[in-house]
Amino acid sequence: MSASAGRGPSAPVTYAGAGVDTHAGDKAVELMKDAVRATHGPEVLGGVGGFAGLYDASMLLRYRRPLLATSTDGVGTKVAIAQALDIHDTIGFDLVGMVVDDIVVVGARPLFMTDYIACGRVVPERIAGIVRGIAAACVVAGTALVGGETAEHPGLLAPDDYDVAGAATGIVEADELLGPDRVRSGDVLVALGSSGLHSNGYSLVRKVVEVAGWGLGRHVPELGRTLGEELLTPTRVYASDCLALVERAAGGVHAFSHVTGGGLAANVARVLPAGLVAEVDRASWTLPPVFELVRALGSVPWPDLESTLNLGVGMVAIVAPEAVDGVLAHSAELGLPAWVLGHARNLDPVRDMTTDSELVAGTKGVHGGAVRLSGRYRTT
Repeated sequence: MSASAGRGPSAPVTYAGAGVDTHAGDKAVELMKDAVRATHGPEVLGGVGGFAGLYDASMLLRYRRPLLATSTDGVGTKVAIAQALDIHDTIGFDLVGMVVDDIVVVGARPLFMTDYIACGRVVPERIAGIVRGIAAACVVAGTALVGGETAEHPGLLAPDDYDVAGAATGIVEADELLGPDRVRSGDVLVALGSSGLHSNGYSLVRKVVEVAGWGLGRHVPELGRTLGEELLTPTRVYASDCLALVERAAGGVHAFSHVTGGGLAANVARVLPAGLVAEVDRASWTLPPVFELVRALGSVPWPDLESTLNLGVGMVAIVAPEAVDGVLAHSAELGLPAWVLGHARNLDPVRDMTTDSELVAGTKGVHGGAVRLSGRYRTT
């Protein structure tokens, strides 16, 4: 059968006709180039636009036993809020925070990052705005944005839909690696405050807002701004501050826990060794208003709230008792809210494993320590 027979096309089919605009992609790159270059130091080679990002790794020669740390993540359904409000230059902080702050948990310094944006249609100004946000967050984190990809997926994603993901690589000296092996009974948990919801649990939050019938433009007195402004608050990027705390504490910081999906208890349990329990006092901080709003608006059960949202604690440092005052003082100098959250102790097999229903352990496939939550939250 010839191509002209049957139901063949009446006009030539082109890539643009299929929904992909390569010229728009080129324009987006031009709009973002300066922001990306601002993250580059002399160790980044080749500039913007190459097939691969190049990073001079000769600095590894200064390490006795360098360990590379890597992490990848996305922003989740928080992108729906950015799309609804048509504000795209803050979502990059959520992406960078989710990625580099997993790396800093082991004490690694993030070196470089790449990003990936999938969209239904390339709008150059929108894509450039997203990347400018990523680049600005990379500057805060002290890491280079060495490459990325924008993929146009017409027919798979709606024209104004997009999703973002990223990956980063960091480095840590083997004998300076942080984690469960360093944590001891008597260590103190120091909370580092979150900037808000960060980038986890938005499927729950968006469902609560939908069921309540609230619009993003609604002014909420207890928040002091609109609901949309609160929900789009960028994730706090901790990497540089955490590394500064490690350096100032001179061995006093034993571990970090990045409080993301799963909530506070589940993520702290991941960085405790088997045989230890972290006692966390809910009354040690005041719940930020947005979390109480979500709970009350959706009648969300407390256990569900705790296992989904950070509740005001974005990162936890586990430190030696003698280092606590210094960590708190230096956090204040950095403008980072911090307070004593609890302490680690030896597990009591009878009391902790048979009678305590609030014990959290064995999450994310990690069979290490456990966390016991006690008391009641303070609210404003």
